[in-house]
Amino acid sequence: MSAAAPTEQKAAAARERLIVALDFATIWEAEALVTTLGDSVSFYKIGLALACGGGLPFAQDLITDGKEVFLDLKLHDIATTVGRACAQVASLGAKFLTIHAYPQTMKAAKLAAAGSSLRLLGVTVLTSYDDHDLADAGYAYGVRDLVARRAAQAREADLDGLILSAGEAPAIRASLGRKMILVTPGIRPAGAEVSDQKRTMTPGAAIAAGADYLVVGRPVTQAKNPREAAEAIIAEIAAVQS
Repeated sequence: MSAAAPTEQKAAAARERLIVALDFATIWEAEALVTTLGDSVSFYKIGLALACGGGLPFAQDLITDGKEVFLDLKLHDIATTVGRACAQVASLGAKFLTIHAYPQTMKAAKLAAAGSSLRLLGVTVLTSYDDHDLADAGYAYGVRDLVARRAAQAREADLDGLILSAGEAPAIRASLGRKMILVTPGIRPAGAEVSDQKRTMTPGAAIAAGADYLVVGRPVTQAKNPREAAEAIIAEIAAVQS
């Protein structure tokens, strides 16, 4: 094996851990970015805005083209509705689907996804929230305590993974071990604008904190050179991953 082979393998592994968020309102914008990024990115997130603008058929197109897809729909409804929605998503071939980490919701989703390759991720506390926001919403817990509670409930529900900020990842990883997938949004390279995020971390620090996958939107999608921005993040991941 050549000396370059281990380096290439490390870069490939790092590339799989970057999920680029296609936070657009139209398919043509998303398609344009995917074309620009080419083979530099292999994993994409489709959120509510794009899903409501034709994003589900587009997700199937990405999967057909060999990309991995994370449907960030944050489902939370009565059990029957959640179950039916999860069954639909499972049939698409998406890799990840988000649901809110409420016990009834997780139980219904887990039952509906049984037998499929779909991995369910429980949303703990959005990275745009802080303790003050939770208090305004009527929660008796601060961010860290609520994340820990949701994580414990997700483990009891046998969920595949969690959505949480990288700041909470070390404590949750220590509590849960390697069993659950930790996916961290709110990733901002050094010097990038925080925008509407309140709990952020750099890519390298997030990986070092225990994150398995990083969700990155605007630092790539709004960059002057999106491909260059994505490659820089992948290089940062490769530099610190074990």
